[in-house]
Amino acid sequence: MKNNNKIAIVSASLGVGGAERFASLLGLMLHNLGYQVHHIIILDFVSYDYQGELVNLGRLFANDKGVFRAIKKGKYIANYLHENQIDTIIDIRSRPMLMRELFTKWIYGNRKTYFMIHSSDIEMYLPKSVFWAKYLYQKATQLVFVSNEIEHKVKEEYGFTNTTTIYNPIVFTEAVIEKPTNTPQSYFIFFGRLEDKIKNLTLLIEAYEMSKLQEKNIYLLLVGDGSDKEAIWGKIKSKNLENFVQLLPFQKDIVPYIQNAKATVLTSHFEGFPMSLVESLAVGTPVISVDCETGPREIVQNKVNGLLVENHNPKALAEAMSLMIEDENLYQNCKNNAKKSVEHLSLTTIAQQWQNLLKAND
Repeated sequence: MKNNNKIAIVSASLGVGGAERFASLLGLMLHNLGYQVHHIIILDFVSYDYQGELVNLGRLFANDKGVFRAIKKGKYIANYLHENQIDTIIDIRSRPMLMRELFTKWIYGNRKTYFMIHSSDIEMYLPKSVFWAKYLYQKATQLVFVSNEIEHKVKEEYGFTNTTTIYNPIVFTEAVIEKPTNTPQSYFIFFGRLEDKIKNLTLLIEAYEMSKLQEKNIYLLLVGDGSDKEAIWGKIKSKNLENFVQLLPFQKDIVPYIQNAKATVLTSHFEGFPMSLVESLAVGTPVISVDCETGPREIVQNKVNGLLVENHNPKALAEAMSLMIEDENLYQNCKNNAKKSVEHLSLTTIAQQWQNLLKAND
C-alpha cells in the first residue's frame, strides 16, 4: 500500500548550487504542508538545512567504484522507495546520460514522478533525441520548469503537453544585518559557482576593469567555489586588479554579503531561473544582469529593480555598473522596488503552487 503523503526529493546533493538550494527549500515547503519528506542525494555534500529523512548515497557507497557503484545506488533507491511505501518522486538532478536514465525509469517504476528542468541547457535534462526524450518522460506525471521561457522552448522542440512552470521560491529577510568584517566598504558582488564556461566571470572581470570603478574605491567581491577558481584569480592578477577584486569561499549564510553590496551582478552564458538575482532582490539589493537565456528577463525590470544589459558586451556591462554608482536617483529607485518586485516568489506562494500541482495528480 503506497502513501500519497510521502515524497522523495532526489537531488545531486544538498550543497553548493541553486538547484541544491532549491531542493532544501522544496523539502521545507512540503514538510510545512504536512508531507513526509525523504531527501535522496547522490553525492556526499550537505551544507544547506533540510527537513525530513536524509539518504546520503555518496556516503553509503563511498568505497564502491565505477559502474557497480551506480548499480548498487540504483538498487538501494528502488528498495528504499518500496520499503518506505513512497509513491511520489520529485527529481531535481541534471540527467545528461541516457543509459543512466533508462535505469532510473526502471527504479521509479509506476510511481508519480515530477522531473524538474532547471536550466536552458536542455540537454543536461532531456536527451537530444525526441524519441528517447518521449520514451523517458512522456508518461511522467509532470515536467516542471523554473521559467516560462524554458517551458516554451521544450514544448516547441519536443511536443510535450505534461508541462508546467513553477518559479523557485525565496526567503525574505527583514532584519538589517551588519556588514561582514572581511568585506570592503563599497562593492558589487557575484556569488555562485566559479565555473567560467557557465558563469562567464571573464566578462565580469573585463567589464569591471573597463568601468574604472576601482578609481572610486568600488570593489568587486566574488563569493563561491568551483573548478575555475585558480584560473579566475590568474585573470584578476593579469589585469593588476588583485587589490580591488576579492575572492571568498562559499558562504553558507550569504545574506550579510548580499545585503551590504551595492548590487549583485550576473554575467552567465545561460541560466534557468537564477537564484542569485531573486535572493538579492529579496533582501533589498538591486541587480545588474546580462540578458542571457533564460530567467533574467523574467526577473529584472530594467531601471525598476535593476539593469538588464546585452550579453557578451563588456562595454555595456561596464556602463551599467558605473550607472548604478553615478545615478543616485536610479539606484534608490531600484533599491526601493527590489523586495516588492519578487513578492510573488515567497515560500508561501510557491508552496501553494506545489500543493495545487500535487493534489491535482492525487
